[in-house]
Amino acid sequence: MATDVTTRDLMLDGNAVAGLLADLFGADVTVVPAKCATCGEVNAMGALHAYVRAPGSVLRCPICGAVMMRIVQTDRVTRIEMRGIAYFRFERSNG
Repeated sequence: MATDVTTRDLMLDGNAVAGLLADLFGADVTVVPAKCATCGEVNAMGALHAYVRAPGSVLRCPICGAVMMRIVQTDRVTRIEMRGIAYFRFERSNG
C-alpha cells in the first residue's frame, strides 16, 4: 500500500483505539499479539496502524498495510469485522 503525506498524517498507532478495544474485549488488548491474515506477520494490537477519522476505525498491518480490523459504532450497534486477523493470542494466568 503506497503511503502519501495525507495518509501518513491520518495514521496513528493502535493505542489510539485502546479504550474502544478495551470496551469491546473487556481487557487491554494493546499488547495482545495478532497475526496478519495477509502477510503472516505478528504484531501487538497497539502496533497496528489506526485510522480513526472515517465513520469507523480501521486497523492495518504495519508491515503490508492490509486491513486487519474494522470497527463501526452507531447508537444501536457495534460492528466488528476481523477477517484480516488470522488469530489473537491471549495469555492465561495460572492464578
